Formats: sequence, C-alpha cells, structure tokens
Amino acid sequence: MVKLALRSGLRWKVSLAIAGVSALVAVALSLVVHNAARLSMLDNSRDVMDERVQIAQRYYENTGRLMLHAKVDDPTLPKQLRDAAAVGLRATYLQDSAGNGTPEVWASVPLRNGKILSIHTKFKDRFSIIDTLDRVLIIGSVSVVLGGTALGILIGGQLSRRLRKAATAARKVADGDPEVRVRDAIGGRVRDETDDLARAVDGMAEALQDRLEAERRVTADIAHELRTPVTGLLTAAELLPPGRPTELVRDRAQAMRTLVEDVLEVARLDGFAERAEMQDIRLGEFVVRRVRIVEPDARVKVVRDAYVSTDPRRLERILGNLLANAAKHGRGPFEVTVEGRVLRVRDHGPGFPEDLLEKGPSRFRTGSKDRAGKGHGLGLTIAAGQARVLGARLTFRNADPEVEGGTGAIAVLWLPESAPTSTGSFPIIRVPD
Repeated sequence: MVKLALRSGLRWKVSLAIAGVSALVAVALSLVVHNAARLSMLDNSRDVMDERVQIAQRYYENTGRLMLHAKVDDPTLPKQLRDAAAVGLRATYLQDSAGNGTPEVWASVPLRNGKILSIHTKFKDRFSIIDTLDRVLIIGSVSVVLGGTALGILIGGQLSRRLRKAATAARKVADGDPEVRVRDAIGGRVRDETDDLARAVDGMAEALQDRLEAERRVTADIAHELRTPVTGLLTAAELLPPGRPTELVRDRAQAMRTLVEDVLEVARLDGFAERAEMQDIRLGEFVVRRVRIVEPDARVKVVRDAYVSTDPRRLERILGNLLANAAKHGRGPFEVTVEGRVLRVRDHGPGFPEDLLEKGPSRFRTGSKDRAGKGHGLGLTIAAGQARVLGARLTFRNADPEVEGGTGAIAVLWLPESAPTSTGSFPIIRVPD
C-alpha cells in the first residue's frame, strides 16, 4: 500500500496553529461578549418596563387615564403575565418577535378593580447596539486571526530559516567539509532548541571525524608497513626458477602489492589532503589515447569534443578504474562516450547491484551483482575519490533495456566548468533528466 504524505514547511505549520488558536479564542470571546451584552440589555429593558408600568399604574389610578401606550386587559397579553396578575404579582416578560432578533418586552400589574394594566415595546434603538457590537467583534476577530497568522509566519519563518541553515551545514559536513560547524551556520542571538540541536550535531560530527581520522591513520600505517615486505616478496619472486608455482607466487604477490597501493591511495583520499594539478586538455583526444592503452577493444565515440581544465593523471586513473571494473564484472562490448564535459563508460553485463546504486561505491565491495568477479572493490571507491578531488561528480546507473538497447552498467563522469575549490569539493552540476 502506498501512503500519501503531504509536505509542508514549518513556517506554515506554526502559522496555521497560531491562526487556529487565535480564531478559537476570538470566537469564544466574541460569543461571551455578545451573550453578556445581550443579557445586560435584556435585564435593563425589563427594569425600564417595570418602572414604566408602575408610573402608568399610579397615573391611571389617580386620573383614570392611560399613558405610555398602556392598555387595560389587552387581549394580546401573554398567558404568563395573566397568570402572574391572577396571584397579584407585577411581572415582566420577553416575547420573541417573528422575523427579527429584537424581543418584545412586556410589563404588567394588576389593578384594584381586578383588571390588568400592561405595556410593551421592542426597544429597537437599544438592541441595534447589539448589531453594531457584533460587527465590531467580527472585525476584531478577523484582525486577531490575521495578526496571529502574520506573527506565526514571522516566528515560523525565523525558525524554519535556522533549520534550513542547519540542514545545509549538516549536508556539507556529510560531504566531508571538516571546517563547517552547524552552530556557526545558523547564527542568531536568541538561544533556543535549534542551538542545542546544532551543538549536538557538531559534537557528533567531530566525534565521527576523529574516529574516521583514527581509522584512516591505522589503515595508512598498516598499508605503509606492508609496502616494504610486499615489495621484497615481489622482488624475491622474480628470482624463483620458471614454473607454474613461480607464476602463482608472482601473481599473488603482485595482487597484494596492488591492494596495498590502493589502500594507501584510499587513505590519502579520505584525508582530503589531495590537490589537483590542473591543465587544459582536449577531452576527446585525451580519452581516445588513454582508452587505446587501457582497453584496446573498447569503442570510443566523441559526440562533442571540449577543452577542459583538469588533472590528466587523476582523470586517467578514473577512466582506467572504470574500464577495469567493467572488464572484471561486466561483459563486452565496452563503450566510452565523450559529450562535451560528460564522459560515459558502459558495459553490457548484468549492471550494478542495487546497494551500490543506492549508497554509492564502498571499499571492499565489488561492482558485481553476484560478487563472483575478482577484485577487492576499491576501484570504484578510488574513482569516486579522485572525481571529488577534480571537483567532478561520478554517478552510477543501469541501462534501460527499452530505451538504451540491452542491459549493462553505466558510469557517468560530470566534469565541472570551473576548477575545484580548495577543499576539493565540487560545484553543483545540474544533471539532465
């Protein structure tokens, strides 16, 4: 089952949260204020009508005439007021008016002659204040929500910006830049949880760098110590009498020497101490000459030639390792294509394994899907390291049988337009779809 996930920025999450809380608070306060104002208005209207009915009662009993639009035994008098007058009580009553929200306020009082004096009115002028108050509350609520949203965008934007800077710095650390510190990258005077996160990431990066540096030193020291005895072993093997055992000894001694040299090279590349010696070369002509020496059977196609500034020795090392990997783990024909600053090496074997495509080359992991090929898996690791020194990008993929006609592994070297930086990092190269 495929789970759909919506991606949204922290800025908008914080903004929506603050806007939602602001809206809830504004609505709640508006309802409380509206109800309180309405109840106060109704109570005041009852008091006013009660005073009026008392004045009308005294005037009627003294003069026999009616005032304040009072009526005696009004046939429309509500039943609740008739019941109250029956027991001799003066009362007020609110009657809902059909078609509008202004209630009709009644007041009644029993007279000495057994009749009921009553008055009623709607107080339209007074209750119109409620409508004005509602409009003010709506405008205020909208203003609060908009202000809360703007505040959320401001706070969330600042936090999101700090986190993006931290993510960018962390990626640089992951790419091997030892000088980058996440805490320095995010900056700011306010200390919050992002600073704690940055310090934790910096501490973890420093610990990992120290550990990797220690492992690199151990690896380089071991390889360096093995270099002398292996050279002596290879020299001694040359003095053995001809024969099959001698050939086996020479072959294994040479393989061990190659392994030691490769391990030393990987250690130097891991230490980011290598620097390229740049020269201007014509890429197509350079590749044709080198391929003829390394793999004479490979087919070279120059789609578009270009002049590039690179280190010829390191570029030759990359090209040789890619062709050697194709020869060991793939099948012919081998194809080398030059298109501007892009160099492709392809075979027609089973292709790269999935873990290599996902995680990239790793030492002592060969480029064969069935791992049946010979080799110690350092060729692609060295090629990727040399590409980093050149400021280039080395990518790996498998051929699409429907589009590219058959299977096979394809390694693509993207040479940069400018020289590499002082740290050996490469600029961003846009890879076409």
